[in-house]
Amino acid sequence: MLATVAAIVFALALLFDLADVSSDAINNGTLTVLGLLLLSLHFAGVGTGRDWRHYTRRRRRR
Repeated sequence: MLATVAAIVFALALLFDLADVSSDAINNGTLTVLGLLLLSLHFAGVGTGRDWRHYTRRRRRR
């Protein structure tokens, strides 16, 4: 999910760069850093849908 959002952010950054659109708060550099942050969170496993608590608990044998 985060990788898809990062791709959208990178596409917006490309469109803003091609159209020469910029503002004080959001510019090409800001969108690029946001996209890299989302990709790093995706590679770290955030938002993948896995329940990490389930994997850290030991299963009890009966």
